[in-house]
Amino acid sequence: MTRPLRIAQVAPPMERVPPRAYGGTERVVFELVKELDRRGHEVTTFASGDSEVPGRHVVTVPEALRPAGYMGDSLPYFNLTLLSVLDRIDEFDLIHSHLEWVSTLLARVVPIPVIATFHGRLDLPWASETLADSKAGLVAISQNQASAHPNVEWAGIVHNGLTLDDSPFERRRGDSLCFVGRVAPEKGIIEAIEIAKLTGRPLRIAAKVGPLPPERTYYDDVFKPALEAAGSQVEYLGEVEQAERDELFAESYAALMPGSWPEPFGLVAIEALACGTPVVTRRVGALPEIIREGVDGYFGDDVAEMAFKLDLVGDLDRTAISRSVRERFSAKRMTDAYEEIYRTALSGGGQVDADADVLLPAGASKAAAAGGDAGRSLEAEPRRIRPLEASTVR
Repeated sequence: MTRPLRIAQVAPPMERVPPRAYGGTERVVFELVKELDRRGHEVTTFASGDSEVPGRHVVTVPEALRPAGYMGDSLPYFNLTLLSVLDRIDEFDLIHSHLEWVSTLLARVVPIPVIATFHGRLDLPWASETLADSKAGLVAISQNQASAHPNVEWAGIVHNGLTLDDSPFERRRGDSLCFVGRVAPEKGIIEAIEIAKLTGRPLRIAAKVGPLPPERTYYDDVFKPALEAAGSQVEYLGEVEQAERDELFAESYAALMPGSWPEPFGLVAIEALACGTPVVTRRVGALPEIIREGVDGYFGDDVAEMAFKLDLVGDLDRTAISRSVRERFSAKRMTDAYEEIYRTALSGGGQVDADADVLLPAGASKAAAAGGDAGRSLEAEPRRIRPLEASTVR
């Protein structure tokens, strides 16, 4: 980039940026904002009033909706966020929206490029038509997520990144397993309890309970009875903050991700691996892009196979696991890739001569390293962004 960019980062109003506990999207937004600000860009973050971000902060709701206990329709608050961005549109060179499907509406009505990162599932009934006709530069967070729509002209596929250098690493660990996530059937929380029983290992669970009636019903009618039946072998910690979560990973023999949910990415996996803790999981979603079989952990098709694979975990090199994931999924590498996408959008959307390693999630391309023309008139019409090449994880 030849000059600092004026970038709007638009976060959902559901969680603060960064989240105090659960909140994957908002944590990724914070990492990106922090690194872009460090690089000298003028970043404006649209987020809840209890957020704490570098640069300029535009408040979209007084406090994040989920922690405040809001259980109604979130769409009106997403619309208010859009209106807030539109009121300030002449202050930015480009907009990076994390509002999922609402991002495509924003791209229709603004005269500057909109980059839209999707953090959730894309295998939905309305997805193909919406994405095919989008004016935004569309970004997926994994090859698996993007594969649901192979005909979409993706601007890029960028693995999430976190600041992982301060993740605790303990060589002396206990025999306990850990599960981090949500109390939900698709996350495999009951299966985690079954694995603990089969292996005879203690299990500690750090998971949030959603506020919606079906989520509460599952907690009361399914999870609590299973927890009580497991007795002292399973400890439920509730929803914990990042520091506590990291300590939990660092002290554990292995982390379990036995759910059937096709993870669009899987932040829990890289958090565990950064602490040197192997992951045992199903081969679903983007997890095979993160976890190298027999290096970072193991895959199993069912509870019995995952329990069996746990016996192999003790032979893995935890130091090498931690070192590798901190490099492959750093916030710096994620930001390198997004800067490349921004440069492409602002230069008119032509194909970039990019190293394959720029995305998923390696460093900046040769073109970015050499510098490019980042200037673009605010009066210009938004352009279709052609996709950059993406590599598989090395």
